[in-house]
Amino acid sequence: MATKTLNGKIGVTTENIFPVIKQFLYSDHEIFLRELIANAVDATQKMKALAASGDFKGEVGDLKVSVELDENAKVLRIIDHGIGMTEEEVDKYINQIAFSSAGEFLEKYKDQIGSIIGHFGLGFYSAFMVASKVTIDTLSWKDGAKAVRWTCDGSPEYTMEESDKADRGTVITLQLDKDSEEYAAKGKIEQLLGKYCKFMPVPVVFGKKTEWKDGKSVETDEDNVINNIEPIWTKAPADLKDEDYLKFYRELYPMEEDPMFWIHLNVDYPFTLTGVLYFPKIKERMAIEKNKIQLYCNQMFVTDHVDNIVPDFLTLLHGVIDSPDIPLNVSRSYLQSDSNVKKISTYITKKVADRLEEIFKEQRDQFEQKWDNIKLFIEYGMLSDEKFRERAMNFALLKNTEGKYFSLDEYRKAIESSQTDKDGNVVYLYATNADEQYSFIEGARNMGYDVLLMDCELDSHFVNMLESKIEHTRFARVDSDSVDKLVSKGDSAEPQLSDDDKKALDELFKAALPQGNEYVVEARNLGENAAPVLITQSEFLRRYREMSSLGGGMNFYGSMPQAYNIIVNMQNPVISRIWEARGGDECKDLLHQVVDLALLSNGMLKGKDLAEFVARSEKLLR
Repeated sequence: MATKTLNGKIGVTTENIFPVIKQFLYSDHEIFLRELIANAVDATQKMKALAASGDFKGEVGDLKVSVELDENAKVLRIIDHGIGMTEEEVDKYINQIAFSSAGEFLEKYKDQIGSIIGHFGLGFYSAFMVASKVTIDTLSWKDGAKAVRWTCDGSPEYTMEESDKADRGTVITLQLDKDSEEYAAKGKIEQLLGKYCKFMPVPVVFGKKTEWKDGKSVETDEDNVINNIEPIWTKAPADLKDEDYLKFYRELYPMEEDPMFWIHLNVDYPFTLTGVLYFPKIKERMAIEKNKIQLYCNQMFVTDHVDNIVPDFLTLLHGVIDSPDIPLNVSRSYLQSDSNVKKISTYITKKVADRLEEIFKEQRDQFEQKWDNIKLFIEYGMLSDEKFRERAMNFALLKNTEGKYFSLDEYRKAIESSQTDKDGNVVYLYATNADEQYSFIEGARNMGYDVLLMDCELDSHFVNMLESKIEHTRFARVDSDSVDKLVSKGDSAEPQLSDDDKKALDELFKAALPQGNEYVVEARNLGENAAPVLITQSEFLRRYREMSSLGGGMNFYGSMPQAYNIIVNMQNPVISRIWEARGGDECKDLLHQVVDLALLSNGMLKGKDLAEFVARSEKLLR
């Protein structure tokens, strides 16, 4: 019992813990408010538990946490009506800080700067990051307890004496220091309360609500409760409607379009995890935002950087995860190897796969309608997470250039009778741009083949993965060769040219092609009605170049010059005329015309070359 003033020294082995606190959490000073309110909420929850168990038989009163700010005096107070503390408890929980040394502390947690403090036992002492003086006035719930006042000015010395506090609970008073006067602004405190405390399980009050009256904003008598103590992830899915999930999403992301669908997480063994994850609409695939999942610990906001807790592809989702079982008091490397974190990551991946497969099987039309928006997410998951890939092979879709959707199994069955080559491989033809590759797509269709549309940024990696996982499968972009070679059914009769003729053909066409690229000229028999010249790119080189541009670890291919195959159709009548008249003026104009037509169909004819093509076309039409 504090019958007189007691002066003492805080029990900590380092000479001065406060510079250590400030150095350790220098970039995270704002967390002090969350930590102090979290302590107040804990004390309030304990009071509820004592009353519910019958250990406390008095009136619990209004169990709320209040935050009060005196902007002029630069004083901030956190007030609760929880269990309070006795003198002995203040001495035990406030005066004793067990660290071996400041240097060891900083070295041990050097990777954890910016994370939470509470798990280090520093929750209360975070107040000294912003305050020059901290006072605790507290009265325990226990019968016969005396109120205690504890005061410290940021040195290891403290004063403890009897307080005049008459009601149960604790008041923490912070005299903000000159470097932290930003926290003496009402707007700043409102912002921090909205960030860290908006879903805490006890009402948190900051001032009074206001209303517009007589042309000005005036305070009412109603408490301004800043938090929702029962967010939807704490409720049973059976008690919620679609509108509840949508309303909560709009609360979290007021500027976003409504999500496509969501997953409610709820598990209590072998770990505790609740939450709601949303699949957002992706407007622009290359403008995807990560770090939209908020992590909570018993409804207290912790971070929106969950990349060490969920697989990387799941960070594309939005929503909330709440778990008291994630160890936040250790380094990131330890977090990644922690068994609970691995179990949680595996569980979330499974739940996401379950939900996607459920929609695929039970609401196929809706799944197809959403596919273009979720395709990037699913491909990313299949490429980066083996377990997710195994599941997603059952519900991943392929879309053809006519807008029809197929599962992987459905598509293989649909094309294998017509698109199996002489080596027994089923050839999946695909285009990346239906307009730019229109002539090649039509050529394939005229042969009775189907063409997929693969226009996602990850598709070059994705088709590579599918080739390795589906036996006897080969993907070929529709403009990577002539159709008869893409799905080769056997040896075809090729033009019989001598070595000198091949050299002459090579020189003739290379002279008419734009400089700066590499070309391989090849004579083929494609039929009288086929185009005179086709320009294609090797499937292998083009695909690996694209993979390199997306960071596929293949920079060698990215640094190689562009290379094109120039396929000359020797059976085309125009090519026959050019070949017979080679060297003459008529040959020159026709040669440039057929080459430019091929370049034009590939989007490669530009600037001066395009202007010359137009002028030559007009001349030939006269």
